[in-house]
Amino acid sequence: MKGYVFHGPGQSAWEDVPDPDVREPTDAIVRVDAVTICGTDLHILRGDVPEVTAGTVLGHEAVGEVVEIGGDVRTVQPGDRVLVSCITACGRCRFCREGRYGQCRGGGGWLLGHLIDGTQAEYVRVPCADLSVHPLPSAVTNEDGVLLADIFPTAYEVGVLNGHVRPGDTVAVVGAGPIGLAAIATARLFAPERVVAVDVAAPRLEAARKLGAEAVADAREAPEQLIADLTGGLGADVVVEAVGLPETFEACTRMVRPGGHVANVGVHGKPATLRLEQLWSRNVTITTGLVDTCSTPTLLRMAATGRLPTSQLVTHTFPLHHMEEAYDVFAHAGDTGALKVVLGGERHDVVAVNAA
Repeated sequence: MKGYVFHGPGQSAWEDVPDPDVREPTDAIVRVDAVTICGTDLHILRGDVPEVTAGTVLGHEAVGEVVEIGGDVRTVQPGDRVLVSCITACGRCRFCREGRYGQCRGGGGWLLGHLIDGTQAEYVRVPCADLSVHPLPSAVTNEDGVLLADIFPTAYEVGVLNGHVRPGDTVAVVGAGPIGLAAIATARLFAPERVVAVDVAAPRLEAARKLGAEAVADAREAPEQLIADLTGGLGADVVVEAVGLPETFEACTRMVRPGGHVANVGVHGKPATLRLEQLWSRNVTITTGLVDTCSTPTLLRMAATGRLPTSQLVTHTFPLHHMEEAYDVFAHAGDTGALKVVLGGERHDVVAVNAA
């Protein structure tokens, strides 16, 4: 079969790789029908995630069909259409029992495309399948479903829930890429007074408006002042960091009000300065987190009833074997206008651009 293989920083290729097989009785083999590319994959290619070794198939999000299962798998059968979660959960360790699957100590956590071969291939082996794949409702398309493998649970859990968004809040989302846009969409579920999107790209700010942001700000033009003006000088109740750069994290700590929350979602490859001499007396809560995907069943039900604007984030679709082209489009989002690219999806034969 073919897979997209990491060969070291700046080196990757769509090439022949061994077919996966069942190694443990809890494994499932899934034929990949739709997959997407994550900003974390770009971090890996830049060398920001050193645990990923050369020769690893990338990718941690997919929709597909179960083709084989181990003897201990109980929740799915061959022929089932499933969502492959970005997080693997053993279901037995302390953290899994607490619903903190991202911290699994029983052989799970972030495995796919990180510590083992991932989903950007024609087939993928999914360990601990009972908690790590989810049957897809028939009302959820492949293109919509694949966005529930990572970005929507991540934005919802690590951004909105960790940030304790409440009715009437002012929420600032710094970074209007796919995760930031999903944070805007899911923050709206809690009826905040306003959501403010901050980014440097005008197309992304326009997408943020369409998803419910009442105000937008160019990150280069003192967004802290806009937040202050909107809140009578207090600052935002919740600030979601969805970029992963030192300067954006530090800007978030300047935007938050006393007693507010900074929810860091971005993947950081460099140290950021924590200005405790300014923050120590302000009762600010700063949270970090790897997604747990414990919210995935809830989000799937919402998607099935049209409550999540997943399809609005898909701007480009490709056949699965156009992986290298899709990476190029996604990596140059400033030029291409890419938000989320989906490979496979409902169309397999031509490249289609859904939005500029």
